[in-house]
Amino acid sequence: MKQMEEKIFREFLEKKGCKFTKERAAILSEVFSNHGHFDPEDLFFKIREKEAKASRASVYRTLQLLLECGLVEQVERVDKHAHYEHTFGHKHHDHLICLRCGRVMQIYSEKLEQLQKNLCKKEKFRCLTHTLEIKGYFEKCSSNGIK
Repeated sequence: MKQMEEKIFREFLEKKGCKFTKERAAILSEVFSNHGHFDPEDLFFKIREKEAKASRASVYRTLQLLLECGLVEQVERVDKHAHYEHTFGHKHHDHLICLRCGRVMQIYSEKLEQLQKNLCKKEKFRCLTHTLEIKGYFEKCSSNGIK
């Protein structure tokens, strides 16, 4: 785990009147050792495999805190549960999500980013963050061969 993520999380917890516990440290470490999308259950089992102490409830509560402080984003809801990724230190990107195979493709478009900035400026809206998910089917997953 990098020092900056821990520092940000510690300061956030302190402002909320919460403690940086060993459980939260183990969860934070595992989140930032993962470089793809993950779900809370997988995170819980990975922590347990490493014989770290963290309850399932602690994983869910800590993920919520990480969302609030901006170190993690919820990136999709597939099969009725959420997936996450750590975003601190990474360039912004959006996602294409296949509803058949569940594949998530990261995409980036400067044109889309500029369009969003222009829309916010026009509406006099100060954007802090945004998420774009386009859900559909990759060609190989389309049942009727639509391209």
